[in-house]
Formats: sequence, C-alpha cells, structure tokens
Amino acid sequence: MITPPPVSTDYIPPQPTVLPWRYFNLMFGLVVSCVVLLVAIFAGVLAPHSPLTIDVSSQLQGPSSAHLLGTDQVGRDILSRAIYASRVSIEVALISIGIGAFFGILIGTVAAWYGSAIDMLLMRFMDILYAFPAVLLAIAIMAGLGTNIVNAMIAIGIIFVPGFARLSRAASLVVMKGQFIDAARAVGMSTPRILVSEVLPNILPVLLVQITSGLAAAVIVESSLSFLGLGTQPPDPSWGNMLEAGRSFMRQVPLMALTPGAAIFITVLGFNLLGDGLRDYFDPRLRT
Repeated sequence: MITPPPVSTDYIPPQPTVLPWRYFNLMFGLVVSCVVLLVAIFAGVLAPHSPLTIDVSSQLQGPSSAHLLGTDQVGRDILSRAIYASRVSIEVALISIGIGAFFGILIGTVAAWYGSAIDMLLMRFMDILYAFPAVLLAIAIMAGLGTNIVNAMIAIGIIFVPGFARLSRAASLVVMKGQFIDAARAVGMSTPRILVSEVLPNILPVLLVQITSGLAAAVIVESSLSFLGLGTQPPDPSWGNMLEAGRSFMRQVPLMALTPGAAIFITVLGFNLLGDGLRDYFDPRLRT
C-alpha cells in the first residue's frame, strides 16, 4: 500500500504585489513624450498669443495674468513662443531621425548581407562620418547647403546615418545566422524580400531603442544649430534661438532663457527615459 505524502499545514501568506519598477522609465518617458507631442500638435490651441505679435510697449515684462511667463525684448509672449517652438523641434527630430534611420538601416543590412568588399567599403565610409563631432559635421554640411530649417533636417539626418548603419549591421549579422534565413533562400525568396520580411522585423526592437534615443540627440543638435543662427531663422520661434536671445536679458527677464532651457530638458529627458525603458523591455536578460 502506497502511503500518500503528508499534507503540509503551514500557512503561506499571500505575497505582496511587486510593482514593475523596471518599467518605470518606459511609462514615465512615454507619458512625457506624448505630452510634448500633444503640445506640438495643438500649439495653435494651447498658445494664448501669437508667437510673432510684437508689442514694444510691453517688452521685457515679468510674469503677469496677460503673459504667464512674461515677454521678450520686443514684447512677444514667451510662453506662446515656447509652445510653437516645440513644433519645430519635434518636426526636425522626427524627419531627421527618419532620414538617418532609413539610410542607416539600408546601408547596414546591405553591408551585412553581401559582406566582403561591399561591407568593407560601406562601413569604412561610415567610420569616417562617425569620427566627426555631430554639431561640427552638421555645421560643415549646412555651410554647403545653406542655413534654413530644411537643410538643418538633412544635415542632422546625415550625422545619424553612421550610428544606425553600425547598429543594424551588427544586429543583422546575428539574425542572418538563423536557419529561417537559409529556409528563405531555399524557397527562392529574393534578397530585398528577405531583408524586409525576415531580417528587419527581427532587428526592429534594437532599432526602436536607437530611434528614441536619437530623437533626444536630434532635439539637442537642432537647438544648438538654431542657437548658432544656422537653424530656424528669426522671427520664427525655436528653443535654440530663444536661448540665444534670452542670454542677453538674464538679469531683466530670466524666464526668457529658462523657459526654452526647461523645454529642452523635459523633452530630452522624456525621449531618453523612453529609450531606456524600451531597452529594458526588449532585453531578454531582464525578463523573469
């Protein structure tokens, strides 16, 4: 006769719910990024005044009921200009990262697929571009193209190509060792179809992290170019040219410089936290 195992009578209290703290960066970054995007989209609704309206009689005023953050040197509302400037920064960041991601992923996957001399030629050219400081390379490109916001998008997009190319090449080399790639070749799939339908979906999580982190860097580069007078041209508002104008009036109206500086800080923080959160989410070593 088989004796059944003894039944334990020890009481096990219910375990407390563990909060997903490792997703805090992802959630907080997503909320901040969404708020910034919504402010940029609905800038015409949220801004209390026109960002271009000049009122010399109310120049360099402090915060008031009419102007919550005061006015600048020609009487324009600082809050309205900061809200409208978010459109410029977000637009430049999205388009420039789109340019950098498209060409970088194309170059990286092609280099990984063909290898040999093509890989060597493409990646050495990417190394040359990667050796230049980002802002310096953007200034050099805009010196040839001209100083306007469209050329700024192109210049910022070019400086992000090497990073995406190196990352996509490294990730593609790992994916291409899989048996499903050999199976795709065996059934006669063309090279472009394999790269788009088999390789790209498997390297997409890594690229999403790079894209979100790149958005933060693009905002900083665009603000730097506008601060130097190479990006958004006055009177159109940009966080960079608002900083440049506000540094001369820090004693009279500190909010002229603090407002765009805080906007850059919050935007970059949101995108960086979103990138860190996506990295933690997609990292299999952190999964329980």
